[in-house]
Amino acid sequence: MTVTSTLVRQVRQDALADLADVPAVSRWVRRGDLALHALDYGGDGAPVLVLPGITSPAMTMDFVARELVDLCRPVVLDVRGRGLSGSGTSWTLDDYAGDVLAVLDALELGPDTILFGHSMGARIAAVAATRRPVGGAVLVDPPLSGPGRAPYQTTLKAFLGQLHEAQRGTDADGVARSWPRWPRREQELRARWLSSCDEAAIAATHAGFESEDFFDAWPHVPAPVTLLYGVDSPVVPASGVAEIAAARPDARLVAVPDAGHMVFWDNPAEALGLLRGALGGPDRG
Repeated sequence: MTVTSTLVRQVRQDALADLADVPAVSRWVRRGDLALHALDYGGDGAPVLVLPGITSPAMTMDFVARELVDLCRPVVLDVRGRGLSGSGTSWTLDDYAGDVLAVLDALELGPDTILFGHSMGARIAAVAATRRPVGGAVLVDPPLSGPGRAPYQTTLKAFLGQLHEAQRGTDADGVARSWPRWPRREQELRARWLSSCDEAAIAATHAGFESEDFFDAWPHVPAPVTLLYGVDSPVVPASGVAEIAAARPDARLVAVPDAGHMVFWDNPAEALGLLRGALGGPDRG
């Protein structure tokens, strides 16, 4: 699909105002010409580097990070081309994984750091975990599409349609038309932050969902590794779960009930409880 929009990437003023209410500190990492931004929530536990999905700036994972601060030190990355991070000019898994390594180095996040990613972020975490000693990986509903496989379930046209609505100034009601199950606050945050995503980055990443294979990295992700998936997710269907298990019999597979691909937004209480368990902590109910 050819990208022809003349609308540009933008961070809305009301989006920036959201940062005033976030119990996190902005951290900046320079990788060559690219500036990478992360929200560091602090805490006394081991670091957990959080890698969001294809159209999810760091701020949209705030409700997840807040639930982890008693357990670990969540650091949520604005992946290149999203949020406050620079756009870059290339968006392959290799590019993204290199950014993760740069963040680990610059923020002095040691080998006890757990990589936790959702969707695109799960793919990135899997690749990055094969390149640096880490304390473990928690991968949530990674796209299993790739060469010779079924295409990714959400079309690029759908992603760009939502992006263009945000660039024109959508609101929570507009987001609710696409994501009716989400909590209202998360609909509001997506309305304010989606326009910070780079259109070229989305298009290239979507193409990567079908040209780069998750299973190239999956067998090599060092243990311990946990994979969470939505019971109703079309991205990780039953056949995919079977393939995941066959490729890594030692991996812990956890099904999130009453959830599709957007597991934390679809069923927050259950998904967050299971995430805490995957990170080695108790479910606070």
